[in-house]
Amino acid sequence: MTERNGARWVLAVALILGGIVYSSWILEFFLDTGLDPVTSFLSELDAANQKYRDVFGNADIVSAVLLLVAATLGLLVTQRRRLYVTGWVALAVFGMATIADASFPLDCSGPDCEASAPGGLLPQLHHVHALTSSVAVFAIFTTMIAFTVGAFRYREHPLLRTVGLGLLIVTSLATVWMLTTNGIALAGGGNLGLGIAQRAQVLGMSLWLCTLGCAVVRQQERFLNSDFGRS
Repeated sequence: MTERNGARWVLAVALILGGIVYSSWILEFFLDTGLDPVTSFLSELDAANQKYRDVFGNADIVSAVLLLVAATLGLLVTQRRRLYVTGWVALAVFGMATIADASFPLDCSGPDCEASAPGGLLPQLHHVHALTSSVAVFAIFTTMIAFTVGAFRYREHPLLRTVGLGLLIVTSLATVWMLTTNGIALAGGGNLGLGIAQRAQVLGMSLWLCTLGCAVVRQQERFLNSDFGRS
C-alpha cells in the first residue's frame, strides 16, 4: 500500500510539472525570438532556424516524458475505470506525439523564410510537423473529455467537474477560434489573432493537466485520511 501511495504522489507531481513545462512558450516574452505572438504558431518557436530552438524543443520533450510517466503510473496505480483508462492511454499518445513534434520541427520560421512568402502562407500546414501536432491535439482533447465525463459519471474528482470542465470549455472555444482564423487566413482574409488563439488553447491544456494533477492529490489525501480513520 505504501508503494502504491508513493506512486500516486509521483503521478500527481508528474502531471503538474508536465503541465507547467508544456507552457514553456511563455519564455518567448523574455527571449528575442523575432516572432510576433499575435500571428505566429507556437511550432515556429522551435523551428530549425530559431536560435532558441533547443530551449523550446527540449522543454516539449521534458514535458512529454513527464506525461508519459504519468500515463504509465495512472494505468498501473489508479482504478481501472473505462473512461479513465481511455484518458491515460490518450495521454500517453499525447506524450509520444509531442516528442515527435520536437523531433520533426519546421525547417524555417520568421520573416526571412522563403515559406513565409505569399505563395507559402502558414508553412507549418505543409510539414510532417502538422501531422504530429494534430495527433497531439486530438489525444489531449480525448484525455480531457474522458476524464471530465468520467468525473461526472463516477461522481468523483470535484476539481475536474468544476475547474476542469471550465478549462475544457475555454480550450475548446480557443480551438474553434484558431481553426476559424486559420481558415480565414488560408482564404486570404488575413490573420485574426491566430497566435493568440493557439496560445490560449495550449495554456488551457497546461492548466487542465495541472488540475488533473491536483485532483489526483486530493483523491490521494482522501484515501490516506480514510485509511487512518480505519486504523
